[in-house]
Amino acid sequence: MSGSTRPTEIHALNGARAIPPLVLVLFHFCEQRGYFSVRAIDLFVGKGYLWVEFFFALSGFILIHVYGARFKMSGYVTFLKTRLARLYPLHLATLLLLLALVWFTRAIAPLTGHTSIFDQPYHPIVSGITFVANLFLVQAWNLFPYLSWNAPAWFVSVEFLLCILFPVFAFLARGGRRRGILLIGAGIAGLAALAATSGNDGLDITFHNGIFRGMAGFAVGAGMAVVYRGLKRIDIHLVNVLQVGVLAGLIFSIYFGGERHTGNDVVVAAWMMALIFVLALDKGVVARVFQTGVLTRLGEWSYAIYLVQFPLLQALRTIRQYYPPEFRVLGEYSGAVQWAEAGVLLAAAIGLGAALTIFIERPAHARLRRLITARA
Repeated sequence: MSGSTRPTEIHALNGARAIPPLVLVLFHFCEQRGYFSVRAIDLFVGKGYLWVEFFFALSGFILIHVYGARFKMSGYVTFLKTRLARLYPLHLATLLLLLALVWFTRAIAPLTGHTSIFDQPYHPIVSGITFVANLFLVQAWNLFPYLSWNAPAWFVSVEFLLCILFPVFAFLARGGRRRGILLIGAGIAGLAALAATSGNDGLDITFHNGIFRGMAGFAVGAGMAVVYRGLKRIDIHLVNVLQVGVLAGLIFSIYFGGERHTGNDVVVAAWMMALIFVLALDKGVVARVFQTGVLTRLGEWSYAIYLVQFPLLQALRTIRQYYPPEFRVLGEYSGAVQWAEAGVLLAAAIGLGAALTIFIERPAHARLRRLITARA
């Protein structure tokens, strides 16, 4: 695959965005509500936080693939504006949605004899100073010892920092295959160092050192883009072997790769990131699955699904306060209730994610891009 014939858009990677946000929705649900006691599901969902590495690496790969070879500092401000036009509208929309939920739950709490979930333990901080930090997308820059407001948006905060640092990565990515391999190795080494020094968190790092987690994953993606840039045409049989092999390695590492929140996290994350490279070939048996219409459409909604999950989880916690007593068995909610909650949550995340994409993200992004282009 030569540089002159490589497509600007890699269709298999669009579809590859579909599954990780759904796994993350279930991961956050299970961490809050409890797991399903079904080993095949619990092991897969329990390591769901590692799909964040997939997204950091995907960002590094795509941005270097699209901008790396032609990036110039003269266009740096325009680049940042363009990236913010992509990141900010949905971030702001879901932040305001959570603000409305905080106000609503606190308003109805005294009327119903309940306490707002935002005034109970185990929720992100919703203070004024952290709201301002979220507005400016700096909440995950090691400024606070906790998550705040729309908790998953820590990823957006780190992604924004990576955009600011993009000239560094673009400079490092100017080279051949050896440079790419060095970047990949440096990124994996960075993740290994984080996993080794994070205590019992493994790579489940967010408000504290999430910026370094993002840099390491982004470096791996940037390095893979450099290697990808130098590829020649690859035989379809080899592509199939690579894709099936990487997918098998990922599945094996999830189910037989040891405990989560340990150094084993790096192995799982490495297979997840390798999946980006083999799917970027945009052909082969696995790539064709991710090119299907359903996964492509879910991939288009993935960013909104990821960001809206937390307001929905808090809405679910609020609704749970009003469950009838028969929903409980020996003081705990029944398994049937748990499965129903998970199904409704996934459906709501997909439905609201689609609506936010169609009615907020796309029009806002298009309008902002026109303004940026007009002033450039």
